[in-house]
Amino acid sequence: MDDQNKNLLIATALSFAVILGWFVLFPPPDPALDPETDLPPASESATPNVATTPEAAPADSAAATQAGPTEVADAPRVPIQTDRLQGSISLAGGRLDDLSLKDYQVSLREGADIVHLLNPVGSANPYYALFGWAPGGGLTIDDVPSVLTDWTLESGDTLTPDSPVTLSWQSPSGATFRRTIEVDDDFMFTITQSVENTSGSAMSIAPYGLIARHGEPEDLKNFFILHEGVVAMADGTLAEIDYGDMTDFSVVASEGARAEVTQVNESGWIGFTDHYWMTAVIPDSGTPFRQVAKYNDASNIYQTEAVQPTVTIAPGQTQEVTTQFFAGAKEWEAIRDYQEAGVDRFVDSIDWGWFFFLTKPIFWLLHHLNLLIGNMGWAIIGLTLIIKAVLFPLAYKSYVSMAKMKELQPEMEKIKERAGDDRQKLQQEMMEMYKKEKVNPASGCLPILLQIPIFFSLYKVIFVTLELRHAPWLGPFQDLSAPDPTSIFNVFGLLPWAAPEPGSLLALIFIGILPLLLGISMWLQQKLNPAPTDPTQQMIFAWMPWVFMFMLGGFASGLVVYWIANNTITFTQQYLIMRTQGYKPDVFGNIKSSIKRNAKTGEK
Repeated sequence: MDDQNKNLLIATALSFAVILGWFVLFPPPDPALDPETDLPPASESATPNVATTPEAAPADSAAATQAGPTEVADAPRVPIQTDRLQGSISLAGGRLDDLSLKDYQVSLREGADIVHLLNPVGSANPYYALFGWAPGGGLTIDDVPSVLTDWTLESGDTLTPDSPVTLSWQSPSGATFRRTIEVDDDFMFTITQSVENTSGSAMSIAPYGLIARHGEPEDLKNFFILHEGVVAMADGTLAEIDYGDMTDFSVVASEGARAEVTQVNESGWIGFTDHYWMTAVIPDSGTPFRQVAKYNDASNIYQTEAVQPTVTIAPGQTQEVTTQFFAGAKEWEAIRDYQEAGVDRFVDSIDWGWFFFLTKPIFWLLHHLNLLIGNMGWAIIGLTLIIKAVLFPLAYKSYVSMAKMKELQPEMEKIKERAGDDRQKLQQEMMEMYKKEKVNPASGCLPILLQIPIFFSLYKVIFVTLELRHAPWLGPFQDLSAPDPTSIFNVFGLLPWAAPEPGSLLALIFIGILPLLLGISMWLQQKLNPAPTDPTQQMIFAWMPWVFMFMLGGFASGLVVYWIANNTITFTQQYLIMRTQGYKPDVFGNIKSSIKRNAKTGEK
């Protein structure tokens, strides 16, 4: 077998092996928040553990149905209404616990529900945010608003971008607590809490914001390429904690919850991230605070907290603190705008992965191509053209080297005859010839090898980023983040029955049109060169395109579109470069030869 075919075989096999290894051997690392051996003093960390309140127990427990007149389901509510959000604030605890994203549906099915992000206690998956003040020395839980405090609506009747609402509560000792809630046009809430100390004695209290989640999300993917769970930024260091890791925390807080704590000195945020949605508590930049990730075994409640230092309020004084709360879709543009407005490294809340140095620029380019073209499918093809153009000088050098290798084929055969079984002499003479002719036999692998990290990065971008979710292309391809919806089973939609369920064995066997085109494009690319003479190599080459076709058939259709476009452009580039080097590829002749060879094999 000549070196050109050998290089192609090695590179293809290596690509195949690395792709498999990516999914089997190399899951991403499990970074964690910086642990501390001791929890902070009660005055700085004693935020309410929502599991200790009757109504905050899991919805299916007896305690959840015996919460009494202050149960969240029966409490008065303040509506939330913006162009992008709808929901309500419960006056029981003043919690943000009902929020839907009006721009997003749970599926492409006609009439599908919009995405519901936050849910009150009593629903199937309680998920909410609370803000307040933790009592310090000399105070009790009754002296500060609790998770069940009955707040009074002081001003405003509906929370909109143009009309904030203010809640108030008078403590038994005489202090007045107020909470003003604002919302912008996208997904950011601003919570301003104030305390007017009219009690006659000094108060030591610590402001906090927390997010509580009862149990794991119903739609948890549990796919290692995607992080779901706690996401936090602490002075420029990103931390990600899976739900399973929270149950293994070694430090146990005073109220019985396992916890890990990180001190933030300048800026940061903490919350929960799903595949496409996120919540985060964001203290003012420059404000030190403690990040707390907490799990309660008894109630199965996951909790994240941002606890600011204790402040002492003298009689007659007023203390105010402002905290932001993000609750919405992980839209790159919106998150980038919040980062530019002061939220430290907020774009890193999107799971860019190990190859972030590739995934970030690839997404940036893909996003802007989509804005320019107006169609994500064509944007992917445009991205492929740009990537191939950038790599063209290397590809040109590689193909020229491959063409020279073909010219040297007669000389190689002579060297093999002279060397006979002397492998050392064969290698020595080959290396001398390569040096004399200035040919690198390994250069033919480089363009294919460079495609591997690009392939992985694009796969990450398509799978993780919200902008690819439900992104249409043409015809039946209305979600480029999902596998090909067509199937040989119904002749690609021509017959009146549904295709097999995605992810099933039948879906793997009865592949769609895109994986089929992928296999054909790889097969045609092989036919630029004659088949190797070695029967084993012939068999590997014959099966490789179809193995890739079935292996990639269940991938996101946007990724398969990229691979088809890449193969097509590579075929065209290689054909033209080989012609400029005086070698005319006989594609049809090579196809006929392979058909005759297969026919002879069948006869035998």
